[in-house]
Amino acid sequence: MTASFQQYILQFKNPSGTSRGILKTKETWFIILKGDGKTGIGECGLFRGLSSDDRSDYVEKLQWVCDHIKLGLDELLSDLIEFPSIQFGLEQAFKSLESESPFELFPSEFTRGKASIPINGLIWMGSESFMKDQIREKLESGFNCIKMKIGAIDFDTELNLIKSIRQEFSAHDIELRVDANGAFTPDQALEKLKRLSAFELHSIEQPIKQGQHEEMARLCEVTPLPIALDEELIGVFTVTRQTELLQMINPQYIILKPSLVGGWSGSEQWINIAERHNIGWWITSALESNVGLNAVAQWTYTLQSNMPQGLGTGSLFTNNFESPLLVKNGTLQHEIKKGWNVTNLNITI
Repeated sequence: MTASFQQYILQFKNPSGTSRGILKTKETWFIILKGDGKTGIGECGLFRGLSSDDRSDYVEKLQWVCDHIKLGLDELLSDLIEFPSIQFGLEQAFKSLESESPFELFPSEFTRGKASIPINGLIWMGSESFMKDQIREKLESGFNCIKMKIGAIDFDTELNLIKSIRQEFSAHDIELRVDANGAFTPDQALEKLKRLSAFELHSIEQPIKQGQHEEMARLCEVTPLPIALDEELIGVFTVTRQTELLQMINPQYIILKPSLVGGWSGSEQWINIAERHNIGWWITSALESNVGLNAVAQWTYTLQSNMPQGLGTGSLFTNNFESPLLVKNGTLQHEIKKGWNVTNLNITI
């Protein structure tokens, strides 16, 4: 078996706003395995400024992996605990190489086009008119769960946007989630949560910045609105530390991005701990290309969760790869009549 890697820069169709700034491009990396006349591919979804493995030695570590690929998946994963996106890319690449089709990693009713995954429609930050346009488009597209990024524009304006949705659609009609990406300060967070709770929201992701464990624990204890931890999970690698974190903060939910928490195995580790402590969870992509999104989606379907997942990011890029993935009627579907085209990577699948 041989291994190689290459970089790919995804271009956003529209600059996408978060409380951390405007995203115009997204860097990602691919590991390609070859053996016995077959090819396996896996995406290492490095997220600059967010991933715990956003480090100066990232490319060096990718080269080390390729040089030591004969160690096998289990030993490599154990050596890569501080590089969760490379762990996920490796999991995908080995699974891809072993599979009958390099992109059908978990054969199921989903990959056979007979089942779909409910997902939330994502509303990016921007001007009021831009956000209104997105909301209108998502509702017209059949979504009954919408997730809004908040925290970058005036809070009253954001509240008015949410209010306008609720004036037309009740909580029974449309589930609303918001994601603050840590935009609130601890001293203002509770008051803002109280104001948001008037609109019967499902939950809020990461109201304050990660790393403020005592403040987050107090917030989760008294919040009028369910809190989901997201960035808080990044860089917490061991079962012991993960258990301590969830026991201390005791959130209502956790959100798992496999590229940021160590792939399928790392995500399942978090799920097992969360379920032991009666904490809910759902899965979200981390702006991967369709290769990584496909890997997240197929695995997510096997978990058989009935909650809307965060897997609707495939249409954000101008230069994404053609794939069978399709967002339709508020769900992610797999169209078996459509194929894959990854010729931009200059590899033969």
